[in-house]
Amino acid sequence: MVLKNARILVIDDDIDVLTALRLLLKPIIKEVVIEKNPSNIGAQIEGSKFDLIILDMNFNGLVNTGNEGIFYLNKIKQQQPDTAVVLITAYADIDLAIRALKEGASDFLVKPWKNEKIIQTITTILESKKSNISKKNILQSSSNTIIGESKALKDVFLKLKKVAPTDANVLILGENGTGKDLIAKAIHNNSNRKNQPFVKVDVGALTSNLFESELFGYKKGAFTDAKEDRKGRFEVANGGTLFLDEIGNISIGQQVRLLTVLQNRLVTPLGSNEAIPIDIRLICATNIDPKILADEQKFRKDLIYRINTVDIIMPPLRDRGTDITLLAKHFIAIYSEKYNKNSFSLDSSFISKLKKHDFPGNVRELQYVLERAVIMADSFELKAEDLVFSSIERKTNTVSTVKDMNLDTIEKNAILSVLEKNKGNVSKSAKELGITRASLYRRLDKYEL
Repeated sequence: MVLKNARILVIDDDIDVLTALRLLLKPIIKEVVIEKNPSNIGAQIEGSKFDLIILDMNFNGLVNTGNEGIFYLNKIKQQQPDTAVVLITAYADIDLAIRALKEGASDFLVKPWKNEKIIQTITTILESKKSNISKKNILQSSSNTIIGESKALKDVFLKLKKVAPTDANVLILGENGTGKDLIAKAIHNNSNRKNQPFVKVDVGALTSNLFESELFGYKKGAFTDAKEDRKGRFEVANGGTLFLDEIGNISIGQQVRLLTVLQNRLVTPLGSNEAIPIDIRLICATNIDPKILADEQKFRKDLIYRINTVDIIMPPLRDRGTDITLLAKHFIAIYSEKYNKNSFSLDSSFISKLKKHDFPGNVRELQYVLERAVIMADSFELKAEDLVFSSIERKTNTVSTVKDMNLDTIEKNAILSVLEKNKGNVSKSAKELGITRASLYRRLDKYEL
């Protein structure tokens, strides 16, 4: 729960109220500070950061009779505008409490209160506050977030903000685990279609028969197991966004069928002669190298033009600098709460080891590594030894092994390794390999790279 790490200040001139709230909250809140004199509010919050302040609306003093709560609320907001404030009021002050909400209060509690109501109110506010932390560094994507402040990710955000409000088709490129699906969802959530369906299909996993029935639907009796009519994903997404993941893995035949639908904006279910008009915004994603997509023997160029009005390239985690630390803190906080552990501090050796790892599995690998660290940690300070990287993510196709000493294999792996190092730049790779660009292109063709 978010309560166990929270600091709360309670301000009321009634010592019985202060005692009751302190006894109620102390077992579940990290720190509860009570204050009888509202004049001390400034001093209390000057050197301390409270997650939430519970403030009475009426005091014995005559600061502003009947409006003391409003007065002190404004004072708190001037000093700490981000601090959540919950007001305590009597039934007679409901109108005043509603006015306080307009002035910036988060909620109000009515005397006499129910303990369950207080705890529920505090929990809701703190959870909401937590979900909005670092909005400048977080792009909301449904229940998930894309966290980062690196230049590489800022470039992605800038492109996303420009393209999202349009109906342009988008192709998202990037390695596995970089968050392509989050970008797709973020585009939808920031588009004019955000209140319409968002439908995701992993087309790379569909066989030829499933491709047709899954995307375009079928009529009862169209094939043996077709017991009833079923809408395809295009029809289900009508009016909204259709996200086709792993688009680079579909066959030439599937590409032709998809191209026809995109050109005509009509789908014909299996077993039917009636074409159904569709209105969708198309987003596709693939981890396939763009050079392969440009090979017409593997991917139709006319389809590429259809799906790629704008492309967005998700950078690998190793190119995102300080984002690694931001993401680490984010995931550690999530898993600390999930496994009911106290907050963790991060030793410099832990951060250093994180930064040195190249994360071939990208954000997905980082997430799993940190979940394991939180589960297995023996103390609440994470150190380098708490980080164990899985051998599953080690790349197997870029370095030749001792067992495979075939010259063609060695040459192919050397080319792959240098191309990856130079991020696909053929001129730089040819120079580093000591051959001409033409020679490198011949070898790329030879090894179908």
